[in-house]
Amino acid sequence: MLKVRRATERGVADHGWLRSRHTFSFADYHDPAWMGFRGLRVLNDDRVAASAGFPTHGHRDMEILSLVLEGALEHKDSTGTGAVIRPGDVQRMTAGSGVRHSEFNASKTDEVHFLQIWIEPGERGLAPGYEQKTFEDADTRGQLRLVASPQGTQGSVTLHADARVYVAALAEGQKVEHVVPAGRHAWIHLAKGKARVGGQSLGAGDAAYTSDAGAIAIDGVDDAQVLVFDLA
Repeated sequence: MLKVRRATERGVADHGWLRSRHTFSFADYHDPAWMGFRGLRVLNDDRVAASAGFPTHGHRDMEILSLVLEGALEHKDSTGTGAVIRPGDVQRMTAGSGVRHSEFNASKTDEVHFLQIWIEPGERGLAPGYEQKTFEDADTRGQLRLVASPQGTQGSVTLHADARVYVAALAEGQKVEHVVPAGRHAWIHLAKGKARVGGQSLGAGDAAYTSDAGAIAIDGVDDAQVLVFDLA
């Protein structure tokens, strides 16, 4: 059975420079019913004001993905890595045994809108690491494109977790299908636009999820950007 979690049901944080929506319990938002879904622990929808950002802070034992929807996000970490993440980029940071990093809006004039995703790793104490790849619009237009996977399959970033992440950009009338294998679970997050997922109408920030095997039809309605998580 496909269930829906609406954008309006998520946790809310407004710090002035940061406006965030938390799909799962995070920071001051705590709901025992929403501590995560399988290995997916955090899915934050963040908007950071121009020239603002997260000062240096620490993480450990988590696979962290960042996807920018609008604007540009500057990243620096204690491994010596620094980069700017833009729409189409997927960044994976393995926090592992411990890493410190900062994230700032790279623009002095425009807001940055991005998703921060935490997935529980298959092993603790891994060496910290970083990877970033760019997926062009043609890579995701009208199709589900694998962007993160355990083996780095099909040019995706490598996750140290039993999870696969797909992205699709769907205009009105474009359709894709995700098949949930027996024993697997799916979380489908609508990052932008409108779509129908398994017959359910979703808007930006909404999600649908299931632990039932079978095919899920995803139909574009209005400039939809869809993330599909295949989880153990």
